[in-house]
Amino acid sequence: MYTFYYYFILVISILILYIFFLLSIAFFTLIERKIMGAIQRRVGPNVVGFQGLGQPFADGLKLLLKQTVIPTKSNEFIFVISPILALFFSLIMLSVIPFNSMGSFNNSNINLLILFMISSFNVYSVLLGGWSSNSKYAFLGAIRSASQMISYEVILFFSLIPILYLTSSANIQEIVFLQRNCWIIFIYPGIALIFFLGMLAELNRAPFDLPEAEAELVAGFNVEYSSMSFALFFLGEYGNIIIMSSLFALLFLGGWFFPIFVINFNYIIESYIMSIKLSIVSYLIVGVRAYLPRMRFDQLMALCWKHLLLLTIGTFSYYLGVYNVFYAYYMYNIGL
Repeated sequence: MYTFYYYFILVISILILYIFFLLSIAFFTLIERKIMGAIQRRVGPNVVGFQGLGQPFADGLKLLLKQTVIPTKSNEFIFVISPILALFFSLIMLSVIPFNSMGSFNNSNINLLILFMISSFNVYSVLLGGWSSNSKYAFLGAIRSASQMISYEVILFFSLIPILYLTSSANIQEIVFLQRNCWIIFIYPGIALIFFLGMLAELNRAPFDLPEAEAELVAGFNVEYSSMSFALFFLGEYGNIIIMSSLFALLFLGGWFFPIFVINFNYIIESYIMSIKLSIVSYLIVGVRAYLPRMRFDQLMALCWKHLLLLTIGTFSYYLGVYNVFYAYYMYNIGL
C-alpha cells in the first residue's frame, strides 16, 4: 500500500508540475509581447480578456482548430515526430531543475551533466524538422541552427568547468547550497556573462536568432509547420527559455538563497524567490531581443570560435592561477 500511494503522489506531482510549466510558457509569451510593446512604445495584446490575459488561450485554441498541413513530398513520419521530440526534450529537462531545497525528480550527483546531455538532443528535432519538410528554406534554417547550437554548446560546457572546479560537484542542488553566503556571479562575473551569451545562442534568441530570421529565411526550419505541429515547436522553444533561465539563476544567482541574509525559509517561499530570479533572467532575454539587432551568420560563428572560446579558456586560466596562488599562500602560512 505504501508503494502504491508513493507512486500515486509522485505521478500527481509530476502532472501538476508539467501543467504549471505549460501555463508558464503560455503566459510567458504574453509577457514577452507586453514587454516588447512597452519598449517599442506601442500597444501590446489587450483585447482578449482583462488586459489581454486571455490572448495565450486564444492563440492556443486557434492553432488547435487549424488544419495540419503536411507537404506532399516530405517524410511524413519524421515531419510529425520532430515537434513532439522538441517538447519532449524540454519536459525531460524540467525534471532535473530544482526549484527549492526539496530537490528535483532526478536528483543524481551528475544531474547538471545530464541536463546538458539532454539539451544537446534538441538539435536533432530542429535538423529532422528542417530536413523532412523537403523545403530549401527549412533545410537552410536547419543547417544554420545545427552549426550554431553545436558551436555554442562548446561555450556553455567550457563555462561550466570553473563552476565544477570551484564547487567540486555536478549536482545542481549542492551547487546552490554552496552559494548560501556568496553567489557565484560575484566570483565569476566574466564566466556568467559568457554563459548568458552562449545561452542566448543555444536558445536561438536575438541577436543570435539566425535559424529563425524571418526577413532572411521565411521563419527558418519551421516554415512548413502549421497548427499544433508549430505549437509544439513553439512550446519546446519557450520551455527551453524558462529552463535555461532557471539554470542561470541556480548556477550564478544562488537559486533560492540570498547572498547576505542566510535564512531558512519554507519550501513555498524558496520557490517564490527562485521564481523572482527566473523572471529577472527571462526579462533580460526578452530585453536583448528589443535592444540589439541581429548579427550576420559569419559574425556569429566568429564570435564563438575566435572570441568567446578563447575568452572562456583565458578567464578560467586566470581564476585558476589566482586560486592556486592564494591556496599556496594559505598552506605556507599554516606550515604545510
